[in-house]
Amino acid sequence: MTLMMDKDSAILHGAFLLANKLCLPSSLSSVHKADWIRVGLPVMEAVREVCRQDEIGGPPNTTAICWKKKIICVVWLKLLCREAGEDIDTAWRENPFFPLQNSLPEVSHVVLLELVKSMEAADIFARFLLCLSRSHICTELERLMRHVRSSPTAEDDVQLFLDVWWELWKGSNDQKTGEDCIEAMFANQLGRLSCKSSSLSPQAAKRLKLDTSDEQASSPPTGLLHILLHALKDIKDYISSTDLCLKALSISLDSLYTTFLIDQEVTLPTEEKMHILSKVISLRKNPHEKLSPELIQDAQRDLRASHTPSQFQPSKMKLDEALKIITELVQFWLNSGLLEMYNSSKSSYAAFKLQQSLQRVLTGLDEAQMTEIMAGIPIQENVKNILRGLLESLAFPAIQSSSEVEVEITTIIISHHLEDYQNFAMLFASEKSWAASNECWLDCLEKNQATFQQHDTLLNLASTLISKIQRDSSNVNQCRKLMKVIADIFSALPLEDKNKSLAAMLKLSSRGFFGCPVPSSVTDGFEQELNMAFNCIIQGRGGISASQGSLDTATSLVARMAFQNPEAALKSCCHLAVSNKGLFSLMAKILQQLPGLRGQRGRKEEAQSNDKERKEAEENTNQGNNEMRASSLICRCLQEMLKTKLLLASEKEQFLKFLGLLMMPVVTIEGEELRQSFLRPQEVINIFVLPNLFTKGHSSFDSELSVQLLHATLCVDVQDPVSSPHWVLDCSPFPLLYVLAQLHNEALRCWEQPVEGTVHHWSMDTKELLVSVLTTLGQVVGAEVAAAPSSWSRALFWLYNKMEELDWSVRFYLKPVWGEHFKNEVPSSLLTVCELPEQEWSGLDLPQYGHGTGLLAWMECCSISDSLRSIMLSHLSLDQHCADHVSMFSKGLLVALTQILPWCSVSQWSRLLGALRELITSGRLYVPFSLEYVDYLPLLDLRKFSCELRLSVLLLRVLQLLCGSSCSHWLSADGWAHVGRLYAHTVREMLTSVRAKLPLPSSGALTASVSTPPRTPPSKDSSHSCISVKVSKMSRDSLKELSLMKPAEEEETVPSQEVLFVLSQFFCHVQHVQVMMPGGQCEPLFLSSLEILSHYEAIMVAFPDTRIVLESDNTRHFFSTITDNLENEQMKAVLQQKIAQLVTSAA
Repeated sequence: MTLMMDKDSAILHGAFLLANKLCLPSSLSSVHKADWIRVGLPVMEAVREVCRQDEIGGPPNTTAICWKKKIICVVWLKLLCREAGEDIDTAWRENPFFPLQNSLPEVSHVVLLELVKSMEAADIFARFLLCLSRSHICTELERLMRHVRSSPTAEDDVQLFLDVWWELWKGSNDQKTGEDCIEAMFANQLGRLSCKSSSLSPQAAKRLKLDTSDEQASSPPTGLLHILLHALKDIKDYISSTDLCLKALSISLDSLYTTFLIDQEVTLPTEEKMHILSKVISLRKNPHEKLSPELIQDAQRDLRASHTPSQFQPSKMKLDEALKIITELVQFWLNSGLLEMYNSSKSSYAAFKLQQSLQRVLTGLDEAQMTEIMAGIPIQENVKNILRGLLESLAFPAIQSSSEVEVEITTIIISHHLEDYQNFAMLFASEKSWAASNECWLDCLEKNQATFQQHDTLLNLASTLISKIQRDSSNVNQCRKLMKVIADIFSALPLEDKNKSLAAMLKLSSRGFFGCPVPSSVTDGFEQELNMAFNCIIQGRGGISASQGSLDTATSLVARMAFQNPEAALKSCCHLAVSNKGLFSLMAKILQQLPGLRGQRGRKEEAQSNDKERKEAEENTNQGNNEMRASSLICRCLQEMLKTKLLLASEKEQFLKFLGLLMMPVVTIEGEELRQSFLRPQEVINIFVLPNLFTKGHSSFDSELSVQLLHATLCVDVQDPVSSPHWVLDCSPFPLLYVLAQLHNEALRCWEQPVEGTVHHWSMDTKELLVSVLTTLGQVVGAEVAAAPSSWSRALFWLYNKMEELDWSVRFYLKPVWGEHFKNEVPSSLLTVCELPEQEWSGLDLPQYGHGTGLLAWMECCSISDSLRSIMLSHLSLDQHCADHVSMFSKGLLVALTQILPWCSVSQWSRLLGALRELITSGRLYVPFSLEYVDYLPLLDLRKFSCELRLSVLLLRVLQLLCGSSCSHWLSADGWAHVGRLYAHTVREMLTSVRAKLPLPSSGALTASVSTPPRTPPSKDSSHSCISVKVSKMSRDSLKELSLMKPAEEEETVPSQEVLFVLSQFFCHVQHVQVMMPGGQCEPLFLSSLEILSHYEAIMVAFPDTRIVLESDNTRHFFSTITDNLENEQMKAVLQQKIAQLVTSAA
């Protein structure tokens, strides 16, 4: 960029020409310092005009600074170009300053330095100096000293010298401005000229910013500090004012301190910086002028330069030499009376600065003597005494600064982003006295919200707001405005910082800003905002679930409310998750993104709390209060909700799903494997499960829900470190196992009438859930016991002894816990029917298991687990070659099966069905099959269906016994309904087996002809007596006759005929059982009958060859005959309609 000649350039051009004429017969190139006052007037008038200033030393503006830089740059380059002997043909092409530079007459260094002095541009001159190499800087400083010492020497010359010195020490201004391009252009020209002049270093000439790392090797033998201190010594006689004397001493002391006594920046606390700045500003600011950012910025640069190691390291000067020069100067000025003239009643900036410098140097000297760095460098005690005496003799008065000045300074630093503004923002946020009494505090906070978007700063603001509300809550509008501003600042934080702030707020107060009494209008405003936020989430939940952006918005809304009042926000989350259908998933997703609301403690504190909770749980004392201790906020919110609200069945389900999702680990750090859950499973157990189970149902929700919650926690895949124990050990595992075993023991006789005063009446579903929980928990605890058996021996024996109070079968669910420590104890009667090794098995003499109960105990073992069933089958004592043994075994098994069937859960019954199939297929269980529901029999091969038919007949016999007059009073209505469900389950399994043996060609035939009937409501209960089914039986003669009538070519029938026959038997068995069962309207059996008929119809449609009219008519007759015995008219009508469709399909 070339600086073109303009009006202002022409003014300068004319002024320099006039000044040159005034020098006649000499010129500006040889002008003397004494002549500048006369010849320099036109130049200074022109400078004042182009700078748009009435006075040269007036307040700076952008135009003035820019032109001062241009003038010094052009004049200096003109000197350097002359020294380098630059060719004019090259200059006009490569020098952007050529037009103005070439228009000026030849000048000398006197002109340059007098311009700097007259324009008060020592800072600009110093910044250009820093573009030079170190050797060239020394050269220019020596030239400056010669100029200062040349006659006439006045105080303004000394002032120029000191200003340049200190500006060099302050270094480049980090606050870059638009005029920095002039410095860049100056540096570029230096680099160009250095190629022609040996006085410039090629590398250093191009340097704009301060960096001397590559010049240390080429540093001159004489350092800058050596030159400056000796120069000051030389001109000491020209210092005649106390302020200038104080200034010279403070600059020299600071230079010594930063050169010799520190090797890294001294970081002052922000509060101390603020106090120093406020004192400096109070001394330097004109009372009638407005405080400017430039003044604060300059004070900050002074402070930084006084605490930062100097960039100019000494070459051969030592600390003792520098101290000697300074103390000689002190002694000289003391003797001359300059320091004694100081008026201690009136403070000055120079005096304050000298006081600070003396204190730093004395402290630094004391510390330096204690370090190895100062070894071999003796510091005479009289040197420190001189400095200490100076500090005491001056009697500097205490400088007071008001809080208003401190607030104003801090506000300007924040607003203009001056040096260290973020730390000042933190200080600004934490000063509670400023917030209480100064209106501009809130104004600054509101206008500079982005500056306060730091985690620590925000917490200071929150603490200040809480303190303000506590001290003075009368100013409601200011409180509400401040709360909104803080919430806005929080909302702008990234998610990670939001979580840090939420966690910190929880430590501060679980109720956030409302932890202390708050005016009702403030509370009402927050509640209105809270309701509005959650209403927005409810109304937009469809879009939130589908869009990550919408989910982030919802999370931000909840986080904003939670930062203001964590407890209120979490209560709303919990209430919506439980009460609003389907909203639990969204609330869980939101909370999973806000782990800061967990409020977890440290590992040590957490472990200590868990030990305490475990001990209290084992002692079973004060359990009603344990759940409130050391629990997370969300657990307390859920507890409060459960105490004040009676949950419906659907709400219980949502409650379980909500907690289940919160316990699921999620990736908390993107791209890493670290996974955490919002709610720890052990906390859920300790807070919701243990207190309720241990107090036998006296808590806020039922024990069945507790068991379901325990099951949900055990299903969570929590990643524990391999070396750490399982989290279950934090939940009193052995007392918990004992309580669960007690509950399971109670559930074994769930159909018996509960004893008066009994709290629990267990359902079969809960019994099955208890088995699952016991098994899973036992496996986890067993693994920990196996890893350290000696550590758990006492607890293990305690638990085993406690099991003696319970049913013998319960111990088998804890087999993983026992390991090889104990034998398997079973009723002694079992050992009479099963040959078990004595090393592993022992008998128990139980009164309820007398003679003939061995098969009952055997079947109970078969239902406990698959592994135990395999042992029972493989060790069964039965002589298959003896018909009497097989017959007696089959009859005994029938009776035992009748006894155990009603008390089996679905999983237990499935294991028993597997054992029955194994016994039937192996020939150990004899079940005669008789044809009771047909008039004639086609020649069919039923061997592949032998197991299903025999199993169906066996269950028919069992239910005939169970429904007989001697057994029908065993069960309640719920018990009979459960038996019906188990039998329907068996029928579905047999149907599945039959379908597998004859797959349909396609699903279309089945779906086209089968329509599911409407669910029929139950009718009134009927008698519990066993009803005989009236069906005609065929005689052997008629059977033989019909068989002989069949043509020989039809002996090879299609497989579908066998399937239809088996299905007809199943249907008749199911109907028979439904008619026999008390009430006669078991819906699962009714649905099973419809399923059989549907499959029957589908096969007839898929295989048309099976449509024999005589057989179809016979089937309809028997189906209708047995269905007529149903008491429920609606069920009967639906089945009759379905049977009629079979005839239509056959036709």
